Parts: sequence; C-alpha cells; structure tokens
Amino acid sequence: MRRFGLLAATAALLASTTAYADDVKVGIGISGWTGFAPLTLAKEAGIFKKNGLDVTIKKIPQKDRHLAIAAGDVQCAATTVETWISWNANGVATKQIFQLDKSYGADGMAVRNDIAAIKDLKGKTVAASAPGTSPYFGLAWMLKKNGLTVKDVTIVNLEPAAAAQAFVAGQNDAAMTYEPYLSTVRAAPDKGKIIATTLDYPMVMDTFGCTPKFLTENPKAAKALADSYYEALDMIAKDQAKAYEIMGADVKQSGEQFGNSAKYLRWQDKAASQKFFETEFKTFNKEAAELLLEVGIIKQIPNVEDLYDASFIK
Repeated sequence: MRRFGLLAATAALLASTTAYADDVKVGIGISGWTGFAPLTLAKEAGIFKKNGLDVTIKKIPQKDRHLAIAAGDVQCAATTVETWISWNANGVATKQIFQLDKSYGADGMAVRNDIAAIKDLKGKTVAASAPGTSPYFGLAWMLKKNGLTVKDVTIVNLEPAAAAQAFVAGQNDAAMTYEPYLSTVRAAPDKGKIIATTLDYPMVMDTFGCTPKFLTENPKAAKALADSYYEALDMIAKDQAKAYEIMGADVKQSGEQFGNSAKYLRWQDKAASQKFFETEFKTFNKEAAELLLEVGIIKQIPNVEDLYDASFIK
C-alpha cells in the first residue's frame, strides 16, 4: 500500500509541476507572416488549450499592434526584434520571452527590371509599411548600407500584401514585402525582380513578447506559451504535410504553397532561442536602435536589458 501511495504522491507531484495554467485568457497580436504560423498551429491543433491557455489570435497590422497592447486588447504579440525597441521607447512596455524565426530570404525588396542596384532608387517611389514597422526598417537598413537614406526616396505606405499586389499591377518603382506575399513577385518576373532579401541583409528576426504585467501575474502561462510554440515545431517536424495545411489555410494557401513560403525562413527551437538572447540579440539591438534614432522612430535608446526576459525558456 505504501508503494502505491508513494506512486500516487509522485504522480500528483509531477502533475503539479508540469501543470502550466488554468484556462488563462491571452490575446495575441500577429500578422499573416509565415514565421508566425506555428502560433496559429498551436491554437488550431489544440496545443495551447492542452497547456491551459485560452488563446485568441488577432490579425493586427504591425503599425497598430502596440496600440492594441496599450489598449489591453491583446497582452502578447509577435513582431520583429527592432519593433520592440520602438514600442518600449515610445511608452508601450513589453518584454520578449522567446525567439520565433529568422528570415533567410523571406523578406525582400522588389524593383523594376531596369533598376540595377539599390543606390539607383534615389528619387524613386517605394511602397513600404509605415514607420515603426519591419518593412520600413528594412528599407532604411538597405538604403543605409548603400549610401542612401529614407529621405532619398518617396515612400508610399502600403502593408506588405498590398505593396506586393500594387507592384505586380505596375504601381511604384519598388516595394518592400515578405512571405507569403513576396512570392507574388517571384511569380511575376516580367513585372520586376527581387534585388535584395534577408540573405543579403540578415536583419529580420522575430520574437514573441508580452506586457510586464501579464508576465508577472501569469508566469506559468508565459512558460506555457513558449512550450506550446516548441510543441508546434515538433508537430511540424513529425507531420509536416498536415501542419502545412493547417498553417496555409490561415493565409488562404494550400499546404504546398505554404511550404514554398516556409523555405525562406527558419523557425527557432529552444536551444537556438537561448543562444540568441545571450549573443546576437544584444549586438543587433545596438545597431538597430542607432538606425531607429537616426530616422526619427525613437528619441532615445532604451536599455536592452529591459527588452527581454529569457527565464521562460530555461
């Protein structure tokens, strides 16, 4: 009897230590970016629910995501690393807790076929999202690396899907966009070409973060969010076809089309995320913050140590 009692007690202890949360409600702001898709998979496949989370995913343009956080419409979000700098510097307190993905050609600049180099964009019209977004930052980054600034071009503010659609329709000299919309340009070589991607300029990395209030009040839920993401990555590895179908459906793609978009990025597992926060995260933030200051997105550079909390992926 004592043996069975000990086993029962051990089982109860294990259950208590592995229990994450109890139907904690959390709103997550994302876009249709391919890199965020495992979050959708975690919801649709019941992974979040299994781990005690009542998740609502809201598609919110990057330029408005911080406003949704400030208003309390969502408590967490997925976005590019440099965007968190802007949000925190402009009064929307957030902390990144795990890395989502790195772009390997999934973000890029499309130009007309007669434009030979990025420096030739001087005086041209470029479609890109509003200041404070990844496409705008990517444009500023690429221009700076080629001796230009955002003041040397005329920027038409269009979201990534609209920027790609307008470009293949013959509008604007160039466009900043990302997958799955960049493939719209890949499929229309007569309309233009992709002159540069994150293979040439590796500056798009995405992370997941939440408000400090949510993290303080719901530490188990925060860990459950991270672990659910990694479980979604495991599902992709074990049943790619099914996972791609689920993730593709969310952005009106077939599983095959989604897979073609996914080729241009790499989702990051726990080990990669742990290493990222210890190394590349800090050096990238320094260069990114300086550029954001230079183009007027922020007025002062926040302390990088205030931008993340890696304790939930230990």
